Amino acid sequence: MTISLPRGTDLTGRAAAVLAEAAAARATVVLSGHVQPDADALGSTLALAEGLRRRGARVLTTFPDPFTLPASLAWLPGAEGMVPSSAVPASPEVFVSLDAASPGRLGELARLVDGAATSVVVDHHASNPGFGDVRVVDPAAPATVVLVADLLDGLGIALDERLATCLYAGLAADTGSFRFGNTRPDTHDLAARLLATGIDHAAISQRLFDTAPFGWLGLLSVVAGRAVLEADVGAGLVWTWSSTAEAAEHGLPGEQLEALVDVVRSTQEADVACVLKGQDDGSWSVSLRSRGATDVARVAMALGGGGHRAAAGFPSHDDREATVRAVRSLLTGG
Repeated sequence: MTISLPRGTDLTGRAAAVLAEAAAARATVVLSGHVQPDADALGSTLALAEGLRRRGARVLTTFPDPFTLPASLAWLPGAEGMVPSSAVPASPEVFVSLDAASPGRLGELARLVDGAATSVVVDHHASNPGFGDVRVVDPAAPATVVLVADLLDGLGIALDERLATCLYAGLAADTGSFRFGNTRPDTHDLAARLLATGIDHAAISQRLFDTAPFGWLGLLSVVAGRAVLEADVGAGLVWTWSSTAEAAEHGLPGEQLEALVDVVRSTQEADVACVLKGQDDGSWSVSLRSRGATDVARVAMALGGGGHRAAAGFPSHDDREATVRAVRSLLTGG
């Protein structure tokens, strides 16, 4: 079956019915977020998995290789029970993809989209091309956890502190602690529901945003010091770069690079921030952020990636100069 409707129709209800039927049959359901999961991907996966377990489904949670959870997320309830992608069946009854904008973001798990008897896609990226059998895709949703909260309601699962911790982590992360333009009145309504369960929201936020090894300060100093401002490119571009090897020199794992763009984006003179993160295989993972005037999803999609208007990314196998040149060209209408 293929269902692709805006939120507010019976979309989440139909998807919840599919999942409820699978749970009633004690079917095996595999859930995964995208490669290098963030708080929204992991929080969505763990919350929906817990809800399905409570309904009787046999649930496996995983994510694509490299199978290493960053310390900033490994404490989320249920994370300790995740399994490597090699441990999941090739043809489960149901596969649920969460927060993945395209099959490519699922890495080696993309095979399950077609390999499962039924695949369900839950996502909020505007660049999502539409894949899977049952689609809960709403670009207006500020985070995928918002859609998961709707699914849990449809499954008749009452929110408690365990579920709310996972959901709040994703909601706070993808709204920038409710600072970003994707925050809506009903975003705060959901936050109020989650807070009412008794979660320690201050502790969650501290773990997500305000905790880093001392080496982070040294890395940030170096990377910020090499930043380049090109005020005449589009509405202004600021860019810099680092690598997993450089992170290691400061005693840091590669995932620490993900936070760099949130510092660079504060540059007043540039609407677009770009951070190139060199990977172990020699490629670049590029993060783009906009302060509002530029649709960086358009840029990312043109370069083989995707995302949102204000936050997007893409991979590159070109050298650093060529990668920046491609971004610059698109920002200037080239």
